[in-house]
Parts: sequence; C-alpha cells; structure tokens
Amino acid sequence: MIRYDALDALPVRQALPGLRDALEGHGTAVLVAPPGTGKTTLVPLALAGLLGDGPARRVVVAEPRRIAARAAARRMAWLLGEQVGRSVGYTVRGERVVGRHARVEVVTTGVLLQRLQRDQELSGVDVVVLDECHERHLDADTVAAFLWDVRETLRPELRLVAASATTDAQGWARLLGGAPVVEATGVSYPVEVVWAPPARPVRPPHGMRVDPALLAHVGSVVRRALSERDGDVLCFLPGVGEIARVAGRLGDLGDVEVLQVHGRAPAAVQDAVLAPGARRRVVLATAVAESSLTVPGVRVVVDAGLAREPRVDHARGLSALATVRASRAAGRQRAGRAGREAPGAVYRCWSEAEDVRLTAFPAPEIRVADLTAFALQAACWGDPGAGGLALLDPPPAGAMAAAREVLTAIGAVDSAGRATERGVRLARLGVHPRLGRALLDTPGGGAEVVALLSEEPPREYGDDLAAALRAARRGGDAYAGRWLAEVRRLRTDGESASGDGVDERTVGRVAALAFPERVARADGGSYLMASGTRAELGDGSPLRGAPWLAVAVADRPVGSGHARVRLAAVVDEDTARSAAAPLHAEDQEVRWADGDVVARRVERLGAIELAVRPLRDADPALVREALLEGLRREGLGLLRWTPDAAVLRQRLAFLRLHLGEPWPDVADDALHARVDEWLEPELGRARRRADLERIDAGEALRRLLPWASGEAGRLDELAPERIAVPSGSRIRVDYGNPEQPVLAVKLQEMFGLQESPAVAGVPVLVHLLSPAGRPAAVTADLASFWQDGYKGVRAELRGRYPKHPWPEDPATAEPTRHTNARLRR
Repeated sequence: MIRYDALDALPVRQALPGLRDALEGHGTAVLVAPPGTGKTTLVPLALAGLLGDGPARRVVVAEPRRIAARAAARRMAWLLGEQVGRSVGYTVRGERVVGRHARVEVVTTGVLLQRLQRDQELSGVDVVVLDECHERHLDADTVAAFLWDVRETLRPELRLVAASATTDAQGWARLLGGAPVVEATGVSYPVEVVWAPPARPVRPPHGMRVDPALLAHVGSVVRRALSERDGDVLCFLPGVGEIARVAGRLGDLGDVEVLQVHGRAPAAVQDAVLAPGARRRVVLATAVAESSLTVPGVRVVVDAGLAREPRVDHARGLSALATVRASRAAGRQRAGRAGREAPGAVYRCWSEAEDVRLTAFPAPEIRVADLTAFALQAACWGDPGAGGLALLDPPPAGAMAAAREVLTAIGAVDSAGRATERGVRLARLGVHPRLGRALLDTPGGGAEVVALLSEEPPREYGDDLAAALRAARRGGDAYAGRWLAEVRRLRTDGESASGDGVDERTVGRVAALAFPERVARADGGSYLMASGTRAELGDGSPLRGAPWLAVAVADRPVGSGHARVRLAAVVDEDTARSAAAPLHAEDQEVRWADGDVVARRVERLGAIELAVRPLRDADPALVREALLEGLRREGLGLLRWTPDAAVLRQRLAFLRLHLGEPWPDVADDALHARVDEWLEPELGRARRRADLERIDAGEALRRLLPWASGEAGRLDELAPERIAVPSGSRIRVDYGNPEQPVLAVKLQEMFGLQESPAVAGVPVLVHLLSPAGRPAAVTADLASFWQDGYKGVRAELRGRYPKHPWPEDPATAEPTRHTNARLRR
C-alpha cells in the first residue's frame, strides 16, 4: 500500500509539474533540490508512473555509491509498501535485486557505464536520472557524456535528468543542450552554524596524513555537541582510518552508541544507520553520508572539513587518494543532514575566516584522477581522444597521453588509439584495465587476486599480498564477504569459490601483470621499481629479504622522496621479466660519469639494471655526446689552456664587447653552441677525459677568428698583447676585465706621456707602480694625474726610493727604466 502521507510530505512534489513539462518539451532537465526534499525517491517513482499519475515508464537512477543505491531503492520500495525487487530494484557490482516487472532500477554509475558499453541504445529505458551529479565523479561525468551522445544520435526520445542539491546548474544545463533548470525550494529546517576551530594551529593534511591533533579536536567537539544539543550526531571524517581513531576516543560515552559508516562497512551496519536507533547515536561517516541518505534522528553535524580525492603522481607512477580541504558545496551538503527532520546545528572544525577561502566545488575527478579506465571507455565508445564527448571539463592532455601509453602496452588500443577486441573485453570486466589485463593473462586463480586488488584490503591484512589473500579466504569480516562476491562475479571458468591453498607464484604474477612498472628488485636497503621510483618496506614486514617484489599498492609518506609499500607480492626474476617484457631493453650506454666517459652495455628492465658489461667499441657519436656533457658539466677548463690561450680568449671577449661582429662571442654558452666550428677535429678523435686535456684550447679558439673577412689579421692591432711605453719597454696588457683593460707599468717609464694609451679606441686603465712594483696610483687620464695626483705620490715615495728620479714636472721629464746612478753614467 502506497504511503501517500510520507510522499505528500516531500517538498519536491511542488516541482514535479515543472519537471514533467521540461522533459516533455525539451527531453532533458536539471533538477536542483535541497537535501531531504525527496528528489532521490519521489521523482523516480513519479516519472515511472508508479504513483497513479502519468504514463508507465522504465526509469534508471544512477547513484555514485553502492550504499546510496541500496538505500534509495529500499526507501522507494517502502514508500510503495513493497519489498525491494518488485516495482523498484537495484544493481550494484556483485549484487542485483531486480524483479521482472520492476519499473525503477537504482544502479551505481559504474554499472550504468558497463551497461551502456554493452547496449548503447539502453533498450527499454525511458528516463535516466543522474543523481548527485555535483560530486563530479569520473564515472558519472562519463555516463552523462555517453547518454547525451545516445540521445543526440540514436534515441532522441530518451529523457535525461541531472539532479543535485548543490551543483553548477547552468553548466549542466549547457551540457544537456540548453536544458531547463527546475528548482525545488522545499521545506528546510534552519541549521545553526557553530564555528569550532582548534585552539592551537594544526598541520594541514598531506597525502593521506591527517594531524592527530585535529582528530583529537574533532572527538572533543563531538562530546561538546552531545552535551549542548539533543538528537543524534553525524560526524564527517575523510576516511576509514580517521573514523577508527575518533571512535577510539569516544569509547567511554556510556549510553551513546557509536557507529562507523563507510563504503567497507558491513551491510548490517549500513542498514542500522538508516533505521531509527533505540538510543542516542554518534554516526562517524565518510562522504558516503553526504548525499542520497537520510540518517534518521540526526539533529547535529560535526564536520572535520576534510575530504579524500584521487591524485596521480605521474613522475612516480603512483595513484592514490589524497586528503584535501572539503569544498563549500560539500560543507552545505553535510550541514543539510542536520536539518532534514527538525531544526539542527552544524559544528564546523574550522574558522569562519577560513571558510571564505575554501573552493566553491570539489575538484572534478577528470582533472586529477588516473584516466586509464576513462580513456579505454572513450576508445570503446568510438572517441579515443574524448574530443567529441559532452564533458563539463576536458580531460588533461598529459593524463590522457599517460593513459594511452598504458592501454597500448596492455594491448587494449591500437597505434591510432582505437579499442582492440581485447580492449573491448577489458572494458566490460568492470575493473581497472590493469587488473583486467592480469585477469585475462592469468589462467586459473587470477580472479581471487584481482578481486583483492580491486578494493584494497584492510591494513590489518598486512603488506604481503599472499598473506592478505589467505586472510580473505578465511573470511569472518565484511571485506571478506565483499571479496568473495567479487570473485564470483569475475570467475568465468567454473572454478570453486575458494582454492585449496595459496599459489604464491600466481599471486605474484597477477600483481606483476597488473603493475609491470612496479616490479622491484632489492637494492641496498630499499627496492628499485622498474619505473625508477625507490620503495621501502615497513618495519617488520614479512617481505623483507625477498630479492624481487611486485608492488601492487604504494604511497609516498610526508617528506619522503621514496614510496612506501602498502601491498606487494614476492616474485622471481623470470616472472618480473615476463610481466614487464615491454620494459626490457639492452642498450649501449655512453655517458659522462665520475669525471670521465663511461661506456657499457646495459640490460635493463625499465630502470632496473639486470646486467652490465664494459663496451669497448662504443658508438663514436655517443662518445662525442658524453664528452660534450662533460664539458657542459665541468666547464671548458677540461681543455688545455696555456697562458697564451687564456689571454687570447680575454682579448677576443674585449673585442666582442666593444666592436661586436665579426669578433666571436667566447662566453661558455656561446662556445658550447659553436663546438662544431672550433673543437673539431680534436673532439672527434677524443675518447676520454685525458684526450680533452691534451687539446690546445688556444689553437682551437683561433678557428673562430674572422678569417673570411680579413679582420683576423687586425687582432694584434686592435687588441695587442703588449703596448710600447715612453721608456721603450713593451708592457703586457691585462684584458681580464673586458670593460677596461689594465696596463701595469712603473711610474718612471711613463714620464713625458700626456695621453693615456688606448686599445680599439678604449682608454686602458693605467696602474702606476712604485720602483718595487707595488701599486702607487690608478688613472685613466695621465694628463690630470701629472697635474694633480703626482705631487702626493712623489712626496710619499721619493724618500723611500731616493735612487730613482722624482722630477717636479713629470710631463716633460725623460722616461726611464733605470735609477739615477744609471742615468748619470
């Protein structure tokens, strides 16, 4: 018997006429309805014609999570007064409860994606409702794009509804061809916001790490909320580990029941949360409780303000979840849980000032996640680059390129990116393509390991994949039950539900086939993966001492450059070589290392060196590149620079600065760029460092002089090595500073010279020396010095050097290299 009293109380009923009109007139609609209005339960029943008004239609509702799909189906069946499976059913991975005459089917977006790949027309379905589309999960975005494609090309009569409480309504409207936006205002109870930041600063989340001080604070806020408010408390935390730690802090609450709700929670616990409790409750939940679920009795929400989002470290080849600050949209969704049944309150564990700096919406998965599965789905759909798909955000080119590399390596797409027959089969397995590859290529026993890897086992199972498989086989916990259901789904060869023992070779082979770039060899105190990333085992790991591992799950701890192994299997070298065969290579390696050319023949498995032998007949071109690398790293000082060569380089630098072309640029970068012009053929004959050290840099440098124009012959005229001074001496010019060369000469040798010497029109800086060769004065204007500066120098030095001439008028005196005695003779 239909529960009309409950249905009539759902505020979204006011929006049904507008929604029907939008679908009849346009075929698509965006439904925006606050939490608790009934958009997930009433709307599908009405569109299916199950409430006695409207034509009979078959409606599929897509939910982002299994728990939400089950709960929505059960709630709709209850509203109809039926058991699940009659008029309303659900399908999630590994579980299907749908009767022959069901008119509403609730599925996860992943299930709908698989169904679309098998039947692009979605035969027999009249309406699809994409619920909670604001969460921007990759599967949901992909489903929306495929459905729009179906409607545009195959079934224009297919009706589409994008529904959410908080979303970019206009963006979705544009995506669905200018769809009308229908809003349900509803009756929402007021929710008081209580700002409850920690008294002292806490460290921001990094990777999967959450500051224990914040979790301690969340626990204290839950206790505060229990003391200040009535009703049950729903507390949002980012993950299972954080839920367990906060639960540990609330173990002494006495008559208050503490429940832990997440995707891995047993179905009995999930069901208990969705039913009224006999006593007061604290429900610790991940984001699964944000949408589509009403937890009865909740009057208070405590929000830790954190969320988990996928991230890919392409440089290390690691995919993992990262803890981030939750968006403002997520905060509104969470707060709304407190006002579904009565006025409530939300305690936010951050300050009001921080709130305005939060992002408006969560980051779409397509921007940050591993796109391998998405790229395969797009290829199977017939659009390998996804350029023709209606997506709110285009996939990043780099992530798509990385995905295509993986798919090509496992044979899922051809050189043009089109799906192969094997790729189509992989896409229909309902697991990541990597795991699908391992399943297809492991005869017998592969399903158990793939099922284990498709949903990471609990941490208490340990980091040894074979031991984790034994733990799952023993059963006794919720994870083991889900694992067994997934094994049954994956199996196609009729093997028994559980094996007679653990074949560790098979376990390792599956892990290696799924993650070939993560096969790793022991190297010192850590493991070097084929990808080039180093990985470390935890203290006390039973895997320590294994020569080879296949790393299935790894992350990167805060502040560490190495990965940390979370789950791995022991393999032998043959298995590693076989699984990672595309990474196998044997190359000549010629490079500059440890100050000289190193030439060797290397057999590699990715970054892992399997065998190394000296290379006696190295390719001359590779040797030349190694020598050039040595010159770049250690500088041109590797060549033989005689004093004359160094002076030549300085003279050329001076001419380049003051005269420009055709005089060559002899800076390091310029010389490296023109190495072919001045270091050949000597460089071509060199094989090692010692050969470089024998090359006369001065002779080589002369090749850059402007011989063709004839200017080279003016080198000694424009930048002479020595200048004749009045005494008759030829003094060397120091070009070390190309801005202004220096002439260091004894003061008496310059008597009678009125103008300072110049080279290439640039006055030299004269360093006038005492008879002992020590600096006495510096000038670029001799005439001024004789008039003004000389008197002070004469007064200071003539008593110290009485044997040398110190005339009163140096401008007219006779220059000399000698003492007074020599002059008198």
